[in-house]
Amino acid sequence: MLTEKQIDRYADVLLWGLSTARSGREKKGDIVLIRYSLPATRLAETLQKKILETGRHPVLRTGPTPVMEKQFYQISTNPQLTFQAPGEKELVEAINGSIFIHAPESITHLSHVDPERIGKAALSRKYLKDILDKRESNGDFGWTLGVFPTDELARHAKISTDEYAKQMARACFIDRKDPVSLWEDVFKNATYLKKRLNSMKVSKFHIESETIDLEITPGERRRWTGVSGHNIPSFELFMSPDWRGTTGVYYADQPSYRNGNYVKGIRLEFKNGNVVDATADEGQAFLKKQLTMDKGASRIGEFSLTDKNFSKINRFMANTLFDENYGGKYGNCHVALGSSYADTFDGDQKKLTRERKEKLGFNDSALHWDIVNTEKKRVTAHLASGIKMVIYENGTFV
Repeated sequence: MLTEKQIDRYADVLLWGLSTARSGREKKGDIVLIRYSLPATRLAETLQKKILETGRHPVLRTGPTPVMEKQFYQISTNPQLTFQAPGEKELVEAINGSIFIHAPESITHLSHVDPERIGKAALSRKYLKDILDKRESNGDFGWTLGVFPTDELARHAKISTDEYAKQMARACFIDRKDPVSLWEDVFKNATYLKKRLNSMKVSKFHIESETIDLEITPGERRRWTGVSGHNIPSFELFMSPDWRGTTGVYYADQPSYRNGNYVKGIRLEFKNGNVVDATADEGQAFLKKQLTMDKGASRIGEFSLTDKNFSKINRFMANTLFDENYGGKYGNCHVALGSSYADTFDGDQKKLTRERKEKLGFNDSALHWDIVNTEKKRVTAHLASGIKMVIYENGTFV
């Protein structure tokens, strides 16, 4: 597992991520919510100490055990599924930062739970996310998240727990003496790439691989973002396109765990922005139910590219945070089904109302599911001038 020194470094990196992700200034008296699974208690303790030393107020919340979570979805009546505890709204209206440490003791415990019940609970809490999104756009709130290695993650990745921890340490640079400086370097390099990408006026992107032939329309007032501190690790550059311009076929060769369900070989066909056909080699019934969670669940909310020169991740890790940042031989691209990211709006976030988001084609949904392709591919930008320019090939930005 991680050593005490690595845990201390990881806490420093997460706090760097939290600070970097927030557009407003941090100050004494800020409230920082730390949500964590029980196996990550030592990391949560370290974060609490460091936050206290800065004069901020840490608020700690442990997540439910697998038994608690399974019981909730199996036993709850409809009113219990959508019940919101007193103080939830007040908490998200007050916190200035949030750190989530995912350390699952079980990945598949919800595999036999009706996805509609999970979706109903998620929809009932969406208003809390909307509050945080608005506060983030105002600079009053920032967030980051990380993963702590567990036996369960290692088992599903089909490696030992020690090897999983080593892979994670390399990916987050916490096997190095000064990981924060290395993250600063990645941040600077990514900033340069984003500036180049955002200088181009693109009418559409064409993604091609052995199994993908997909066109995505960026839409108006869009920008590429990423490596912003929100996720540790994070090497992806991404945007939220105008969902209405998505057409063609996308295939995810990398498997995915979602709500305890293993889904492999997802193939999606888009027409006029909507999924018109969806199949999977495994987990097809679950996939189809997710696509009907709400109106936006069958539309794209994100398009992302990871440069293999940034990422040290070279294997399946059974966790989206690592898998969507896969480097390997050919990097990766992924799309997310469901909700879009408001921070990819190229303008004043405070003026991005719900009505304007809808007009610009930003997708809205309670779902956000990243599905990843790691094949050799080419991404071509069709510029407004009529010129075609390859921006990504063989796993790197060109």
